[in-house]
Amino acid sequence: MIKGFKEFILRGNVIDLAVAVVIGAAFTGIVNAIVGSVFNPAIGALFDAESLAEALPVSIPTTSGGTATMYFGAVIGAVIQFLLVAIVVYFALIVPINYLKRVSFRKKDEPKADAAPPTELELLAEIRDLLAAEKGAAADAAAPVTDPHGKHTA
Repeated sequence: MIKGFKEFILRGNVIDLAVAVVIGAAFTGIVNAIVGSVFNPAIGALFDAESLAEALPVSIPTTSGGTATMYFGAVIGAVIQFLLVAIVVYFALIVPINYLKRVSFRKKDEPKADAAPPTELELLAEIRDLLAAEKGAAADAAAPVTDPHGKHTA
């Protein structure tokens, strides 16, 4: 039982996932700080509010006769935060990984110079040379053979 757990923990995917979770948690803090300190006040200023959490208020009546306020600016802030995380993850992780994969596969798929098939011109030249050699061999076989003294021997 412990052996199986050890194999599970030492599997590459589990360790990669753990690293991703830790980095994601740390990265979430950075994105929250940027959205909360920079974007929320800037966009909130457009709606005459201190931050997006207080922007776009809508008052609705309650069942007790009072009113409740919904802040749609908070939803806009959450959407902005999501988009920022998605953009950073895409450009910081996905694009470089896809580039490295393309480069790696390109190197694997490149044909080696020795393994390249001959061109059509090279094949035709080879056929020509073989036919010429064959014709020459046939002509030599049909010609009478003479000894060094000039006598024909058959």
